[in-house]
Order: sequence, then structure tokens, then C-alpha cells
Amino acid sequence: MSFNIIVLAKQVPDTRNVGKDAMKEDGTINRAALPAIFNPEDLNALEQALRIKDANPGSTVTVLTMGLPRAAEIVREAMYRGADAGIVLTDRPFGGADTLATSYSLAQAVKKFGNYDLILGGRQAIDGDTAQVGPQIAEKLGIPQITYAEEIVDLNPKDIAVKRRLEHGVETVKAPLPCVVTVNGTAADCRPRNAMRVMKYKYAASPSEKAALPAERQKLLEERPYLNINEWNAAFVEADPAQIGLPGSPTKVKTVVNVVFTAKENLRLENNDEQLENLIKDLIANHTIG
Repeated sequence: MSFNIIVLAKQVPDTRNVGKDAMKEDGTINRAALPAIFNPEDLNALEQALRIKDANPGSTVTVLTMGLPRAAEIVREAMYRGADAGIVLTDRPFGGADTLATSYSLAQAVKKFGNYDLILGGRQAIDGDTAQVGPQIAEKLGIPQITYAEEIVDLNPKDIAVKRRLEHGVETVKAPLPCVVTVNGTAADCRPRNAMRVMKYKYAASPSEKAALPAERQKLLEERPYLNINEWNAAFVEADPAQIGLPGSPTKVKTVVNVVFTAKENLRLENNDEQLENLIKDLIANHTIG
């Protein structure tokens, strides 16, 4: 048996390097001013997809990302690790989208994609930390969803069984296919790049990138169709202009404040079990831990 799997991935700003230029005046992220990385939990989701592909010959893994044209970078990164193809959903009207508009746009792209068995994505993106897009896509597609996944324990043409990591324990749940599954960062880390796949896909490019390439590289893309990264716009996925980008985003950022933590108190402990025990009791009493 084989499965057609879509992995939702996002190119996100590296939140370890957020500075004063991180936000625009309209409250949206200034992505051009920040280093871009593959959203960490989306890599966990990619690994789950690749494990399914390994166990089920003939399965395909397609990465779907929405963002600027440069988001093709994470499609290549996914190809280096084992993905078969990628789609960059990019268009100026998509800009400034909140989770509602983002999930609508991605759901439209999934509908255009058509034949799929499973949609995998990270639990949340580090630039928003909302964990809303995956569940919203499932609702818009009218299919089941499983969140907080740590491991796919069984998969067959009818249903999927998933181990979920929750705040106070673990549970295993089952849902019929097709299904949306969002994956925790506690799931298995994604495998590293494969050297042979890097050599095979290092010249993969999207139409936006192709336009700036020299003639010999453009010819290579024409001769090797597997190197072409698809680029879809709002019209292609038949998106309603009122439901995408800023017009389709009811969530607005009022203000952004840089918070700097400073220490006001300190406590020095001797090499003493009694002092350590008292400290732990104090931390539990004021709910710092426990």
C-alpha cells in the first residue's frame, strides 16, 4: 500500500535573533530583516512523513509552504532529506495573513492538490506559537484532526493511530483517513540531509528563482522536470480575495513591546542540603515550579 502525504512547512524568522526591526508599523513581522529557518516542529512532521514513505514503497511526500518566494529554500531542504516535491504558495495578496487567512489559503491549496491521504504539520510555528493553523485547515477541509502527535503507531488505507503527548500523560487515538495530524517537538528529530539527494536536488528552483538563473541552469530545469518547484498564486487556488491576507485577517496586533528581564533578587546557597530543600519548598509555594 502507498500513501500521498502533504507536509505543511513554514519558513520562519529565527526568534533567537529578534531585534528592534522585527516588526513593521502595521504590526506584521518584518521577515526581510530576520534570518529565516525551517520551522522546527515542521521538521518533526517531515520525519514522520518520511518514515511512512520508508515503510510503504510508492508513497509520496509533498511539502506545501506559504510565504515569500524565498520559501523555496525549505522545499529544497525537505528534498535533501527525502521529500519528493514541493509547492510554494506565494502571492502579494497573501501578505499579512493571520491564522484564519493562512489556514484558508492553505486549505484552498490542498483542495487544488486533490488526491491526498494524510496531512502532517508541526504543532505550531515559533513566530506565532498559536497552534491554530493545522486544526483550522482540518475544519475547512471537513476532515478529522489529531493534535500533539508524538508518534504514528499504525497506518492503513482506512485509518491512522497516533500516540499523543499531553501535559499530564500520553494517549493513543485513532481517526479515519484523510486526516490532519500536527506533530510535537517531542517527536523524533528529522533525519539529516542525504548527500546523494543534495547532489540530485541542489539545482531545484521555483519559477521566481528560475527567472534570475543563467541560461544553462534554466535549460537544466527544462531537461529535468523533478527539479522544478511549483509556485501557486491566489488565482490558481481559487482563493476569495476577501478571505486572504490582511482583508481576511480579523486578528490585529495593536502594539509590540520589547521586554527585558532583569534580576531584582538573588540568593546564595551554601553546600547545604537543608538550604536546598528550603529553596525547593519556596519555589513550589510560589508556583515557580511544580
